[in-house]
Amino acid sequence: MISAAQVEAALPFADLVDKLDEAFKADVTVPLRHHHTLARADEPDATLLLMPAWRAGGAIGVKQVTIFPGNAARDLPAVNGVYFLLDGATGEPKAVIDGAVLTVRRTAAASALAARHLARADASRLLMVGAGKLAPNLIRAHAAVRPITDVAIWNRTRKTAETLAEELAGEDFAVTVVDDVESTARDADIISCATISNTPVVRGAWLKPGCHLDLVGGFTPEMRETDDDGVTRASIYVDTWEGGLNEAGDIVDPLNRGVIAREDIVGDIADLVSGRCRARQADDEITLCKLVGTALTDLAAAELLYERV
Repeated sequence: MISAAQVEAALPFADLVDKLDEAFKADVTVPLRHHHTLARADEPDATLLLMPAWRAGGAIGVKQVTIFPGNAARDLPAVNGVYFLLDGATGEPKAVIDGAVLTVRRTAAASALAARHLARADASRLLMVGAGKLAPNLIRAHAAVRPITDVAIWNRTRKTAETLAEELAGEDFAVTVVDDVESTARDADIISCATISNTPVVRGAWLKPGCHLDLVGGFTPEMRETDDDGVTRASIYVDTWEGGLNEAGDIVDPLNRGVIAREDIVGDIADLVSGRCRARQADDEITLCKLVGTALTDLAAAELLYERV
C-alpha cells in the first residue's frame, strides 16, 4: 500500500519527466478506457472509469476512478481513485497506490515533458491559470525543466489563488497573485491552464511571440480554455492522437468547424520525444500542447514509484 505522501516524496518532477520520456518511446499498450454509468435512485448517476495499460515484457497497471456527484452533500470528494500495479509475468498484485496524487503528478510531468521540447529554453515567466489541485504540481513541474523565476497565478476566486501562493512561498521563484489575466498573459513565456471552463479563459491575441500555451484542464469536446485565435496562431501538439482528436474541446471544436485541419496538428508527445515530428523551430514561434491524459503516464509513474518505495 503506497500512500499519497509516499507518492509525492518518491516522484520528484525532474525524475518523473525523464521516466515519462522513456515511456512515450516504449512499447506500451493503452486500450480505450472503460466508462460505466452507475444508476443512482435519489441523486445524479455515478460513473466508474477503468484505465488499463501494460508494457511489453513489463508491468500491468489499472487505474480505477469513481465519480459520485452526490458526494458533495455528504461532504466527501466527488472523485476518488486508486491505482493497481500488477506483475507483468505472473499477474500478481504488486502495489495499491493513491490514485489522486499519482494522477496529478503524472499529469504535471507530462505537461513539463512537452514544454521541455516546445517552450523556449530561456522561458522564465510562467502564468498559472487556475488554482486547483493540479496547479501547484504544474508550476513545480515546469520549474523543473525551465529556468522559471516569476510565477503569476490567476483564478476566478482570488482567495484560492492567494492560498496557492502561500503554499509556494518557499520555492526558488517569486509568486504573485494577479487580477488582470490579459496583461499578465501578454508577458508570459509559458501559460499553463488547468480549469474546467467551457468558454476560453486565454485569448490567442494575448500570446506573445515565443509563448508556449499548456492546456490541461478541459477533458470533454465541449470544454475550451483558449479560443480559435489560440489554435490558429500556434503550432499545435497533443499528448496523444486519440485523446486530442476525440476528447479535447480545444482541438475537436475548431476541427469540426473547419477552423483548423488535422494536418495542422504537428504531432503528439510520443512523436516529439522520438523525433518523428519537429519541435520548436524558432524563438518567436508560438506553441500549444493540449493534454487530456493517458494511462501510459499512470503506468510509468507507478513503475518508478514501486522501484523507489
